[in-house]
Amino acid sequence: MDSRRRIILSLCLTLFFLVAGTVGYIFIERYTLLEAVYMTVITITTVGYGEIHALSETGRLFTIFLLLFGVGSLAFAAHAFTESMIERAWSPARGKRVMKKRISQLTDHTIICGHGRVGEAAARHLADSQRSFVVLESSPEQCVILKERGYLYLSEDATREQTLRDAGIKSAGALLALLDSDPDNLFTVLTARELNPTLHIVARSESASAESRILRAGADSIISPYASAGRKVADKIMARAQQQRLDSKMTESIPSSQPRWFKVNEESGLIDHAVEAAGIFLEGQIVGIRRDGKDMLAPTADTRLVQGDMLLVVHVRGVEVNEVRLEQPQKIVLVDDNPVIRRLYTRLFQKAGFNIITASTGREGCDLILEEKPDAAVVDYRLADISGLEICEFVRKSEGGQDVKLFLFTADESLEVRENALKVGVDVVVLKSPDAGEIVNLVRREVAKKEKG
Repeated sequence: MDSRRRIILSLCLTLFFLVAGTVGYIFIERYTLLEAVYMTVITITTVGYGEIHALSETGRLFTIFLLLFGVGSLAFAAHAFTESMIERAWSPARGKRVMKKRISQLTDHTIICGHGRVGEAAARHLADSQRSFVVLESSPEQCVILKERGYLYLSEDATREQTLRDAGIKSAGALLALLDSDPDNLFTVLTARELNPTLHIVARSESASAESRILRAGADSIISPYASAGRKVADKIMARAQQQRLDSKMTESIPSSQPRWFKVNEESGLIDHAVEAAGIFLEGQIVGIRRDGKDMLAPTADTRLVQGDMLLVVHVRGVEVNEVRLEQPQKIVLVDDNPVIRRLYTRLFQKAGFNIITASTGREGCDLILEEKPDAAVVDYRLADISGLEICEFVRKSEGGQDVKLFLFTADESLEVRENALKVGVDVVVLKSPDAGEIVNLVRREVAKKEKG
């Protein structure tokens, strides 16, 4: 019998003997109702204040019966309650409820799917950085380790939608798909991207053939531990061979410039780009990053740059930092009053190599377009303050707004909207689609045509 049934049974027994005692004293000793209840209660609870009136022999026999069985029922009830409280305190289900409650209070946290060697390293780094995170791990052995370290975790399958919901994916900022199987990582990325379109997703891949599929599923970037380790080994071998050649030909050695600092800002076009891509862009090697007063030496190739980072760049063959000509990325202005849409397209346009600036109101967007003079502007048709058509018309009539490629972003497929848009100077009417990547590709093609023209 479970604890809940024991509690109900004990309460029923206690209530039965309370009623039986009250009725017995009324009929045997002619007590009033209040006197009978009082006598029953002090008897069952063994308080023993004394008899209200002297009891008859029958009354005393009845009291003995009530003491034996009534006190037993009360003790049974106390035992059932105590046992239930202990079970609740030590129950694994209670631990899961507490864990899920703590997870539900997190925002902008990281979800780590898998606590293998890579997941363990990621969790340690986030813990050392005092960043909030949740680990999804189905292995009981790994869950014991997670519990010992005090990490927030769920002992469930990371590929299931409900598991990701329990991990707070709607309010999460990033997800690391680090499971041991490429298909599992693919399913996790697909489910996560569907639940949170603005989530930054990094996935693990064991084979090169799976990388493209995982990227198409919605991952922002791919890591391959074995490929990375192989490249590092090969780099060390090549570096040693190069050093041997330099030692043998000192007079023909290639001079290297001194390391220089380079700041990441909006003008640099390097925000949210990986270290590897930024190194190619700067024609040098990034050997260190200074972020918020802390230095990171030898950053990994997939480390993302943020605004305000200071990069320590080494340029070879005498190329100085001030001699590097930076090709500015094409600038896009997005005007939309939906914060989810702004975050989604910010991520997609940045991933496509654009420098994107967003505005949440029509008036703010209109001023931003005229001030920034972007290559293109994507304007939502329905805004809270002024319509997208009014913005496009004002930009076209303003000085400096003639060269901006204007895209009207709308879900209205009517011919009237399209005709009105062309009248005010809109270049392309973009219909809203479930596939957000189509819009980015369309903008890229139209901007490329403008550059060629």
